[in-house]
Amino acid sequence: MIFLIRLLKRLIILAILFAVMFCGAYYFSGGTIFFEPATALRINRIIFLEREVNNSLDRDNYVSIDEMPESLTQAVVAVEDNRFYTHHGFDPEGIGRAALVNLQYGEVKEGASTITQQLVKNMFLSQDQTYGRKAEELLLALDMELHYSKEQILEMYLNTIYFGSGFYGLKDACKGYFDKTPDQLALPEAAMLAGIPNAPSVYSPYENFKLAKQRQFIVLDAMVRAGYLRENIAEDAKIKPLYLAHQ
Repeated sequence: MIFLIRLLKRLIILAILFAVMFCGAYYFSGGTIFFEPATALRINRIIFLEREVNNSLDRDNYVSIDEMPESLTQAVVAVEDNRFYTHHGFDPEGIGRAALVNLQYGEVKEGASTITQQLVKNMFLSQDQTYGRKAEELLLALDMELHYSKEQILEMYLNTIYFGSGFYGLKDACKGYFDKTPDQLALPEAAMLAGIPNAPSVYSPYENFKLAKQRQFIVLDAMVRAGYLRENIAEDAKIKPLYLAHQ
């Protein structure tokens, strides 16, 4: 029964994909419809999602979620997507807010990407802020949620996200910033790392330690609001010294 439900959902997603991509992937010329190669690639991602995901992961530097401190995963969820465990790949509230802004400007000015959407964007898509690209991102996020658990999605996200200063993925970031493995991270370090992906060139402590520290405060406060930390623990983490691998 579960298999049939998942199959039905996939068929619905495929139907939506064909409808959404029609205007961008098909065009008329002399009364004939031509099929662009890009559309085949998009459909291929949906049909063979697991294969495409596996091809996109760097297994040599991969870290399982069991090797990640809970403080890190909690920090990322709190600051990046606090409804991560309740939505199904997209956040309707965030989309509604962003849609109002985008309608006001007549173009995509503000995103409302969930962790799942950011993951598929990092794996498969360009950074273009167009409605077609956002539609494809949404469909892939829905399909991702059908195939993988929340823990698997969060695990893949942390292994593929850019942490600034040339560090891709959690393993490289831990080594590059703190000369540690992920399981050795303390709360202040985990909170600083969790804040970097929002703007890696800005919040890298090697680029601007003061801004990185301010961002760490934002992450810790978000963890308190989300119920992951007591306020006194967050305040204590804010004043703990941080020792970077390269001072």
